[in-house]
Amino acid sequence: MNYARHEHHDFLGGSAHALADAGLQRVLTRLTDTLVAANRRGYAALSDSDKLRDHAKLIKEHTLAHLDRYLEQLEDSVKKLGGHVHWAATAEDARQIVVQIARQANCTKAVKSKSMTSEEMHLNPALEKAGIEVTETDFGEFIIQAAGERPSHLVAPAVHHTRESVAAILSRHLGEQLSDDPQALALTGRRVLRERFYQADLGITGANFAVAETGTIVLVTNEGNGRLTTTCPRVHVALMGLEKVIPRFGDLPVFLKLLARAATGQTLSIYTTLITGPRRDGELDGPEEFHLVILDNGRSKILATPFRESLQCIRCGACLNVCPVYRRVGGHAYGGVYSGPIGSILTPLYDSVSQNPHLPHASSLCGACQAACPVRINIPHMLIGLRELQHQFKPGRWESLAYGFWKQVLCRPWMYRLALKGARMFTRFFAKEGWLSRLPGPGANWTAMRDFPAPAAKAFRDRWKELNS
Repeated sequence: MNYARHEHHDFLGGSAHALADAGLQRVLTRLTDTLVAANRRGYAALSDSDKLRDHAKLIKEHTLAHLDRYLEQLEDSVKKLGGHVHWAATAEDARQIVVQIARQANCTKAVKSKSMTSEEMHLNPALEKAGIEVTETDFGEFIIQAAGERPSHLVAPAVHHTRESVAAILSRHLGEQLSDDPQALALTGRRVLRERFYQADLGITGANFAVAETGTIVLVTNEGNGRLTTTCPRVHVALMGLEKVIPRFGDLPVFLKLLARAATGQTLSIYTTLITGPRRDGELDGPEEFHLVILDNGRSKILATPFRESLQCIRCGACLNVCPVYRRVGGHAYGGVYSGPIGSILTPLYDSVSQNPHLPHASSLCGACQAACPVRINIPHMLIGLRELQHQFKPGRWESLAYGFWKQVLCRPWMYRLALKGARMFTRFFAKEGWLSRLPGPGANWTAMRDFPAPAAKAFRDRWKELNS
């Protein structure tokens, strides 16, 4: 299987491709409109949603301030239950750990529940290279695995596909002609995946939350695949970023109330699975072995920076749904595992700011993402901070000349007045009712999608003099 990877992706090129795809535009509008409306209904049903969000943020802030203590407590709790804990400093370390677990347990077939952490690790190619057959069991993930693609949304990974394209992808993958009837496609997916569950000896999941106090791993899904992945195979491996830990079992309801509402507008996801260690004596189902892999992959470095707040993210996707940029270009344009406003922060931080120059600018800074975030992450503030970091890198020749010229203009009032006068004279032939619909040169990119305000017919200094004369 050929998996797309994030390797210094061209955001501008990806965006242009997405904007030219009329079908994608319709799908994005329909999905995000639906999820935003559901999100608002979900919050409205809570009498204390603002207080609940504030409380969730305080829990996250407290946890990050004492992260070392809670991670050690989580490790102790899991080990007391008979589980194993593995620490991975990098994605490569995490891949090697999972492959080693599979080899030691003689596992050859793996089923996998939806996990953005596993996408971040590029786990599937590593397992396949080691001779382990991997099947994504979330239906959306199953579709894009068959297509050799990456998820385009945190909640709806195959949103960019229509039922016709899904039928074509699965027909090629399964070697049988399928109709594009949604119910028929779902039944086909159920039939195929049930066989994979029966055959699998390794189950791999993510972790929405991990409770330090009890060693409980929490999975929040809307399909039954999560429970089959954790109960049918004899070995279960859970993958989690180190920021997913929460202190107490009593903190869990706070996040469960918010996560589903922020993601899909539901009061509670259909399946909320709590896993506390491997199968015990006398129990009829569950894995014989349980392994928890805790991934750093740059997160600990972020803790000591102004971007630490980004680690409060609970991966609900709410910021994607309200973002005017994501709503037009979709997830693949961002290139990385995480897309939308939060992806514009996480990808440069996990990967490289210098190699992702456009992502911090992939936002209108309207603040809709912060308003939608269930833990009130100040995403616009961090995007501005990333833009500031880019000044540490040497700009291009023309950009340097432009900034140098503008500096000279701003330092000399007479030059500033002359520049305004020239701009006023130049644009008066193109302005219509105070707006410019077309600009020459680099300005054409701006006016291709929106108008630009024309310079005022009379400068403020002149108007002030008239008012005081």
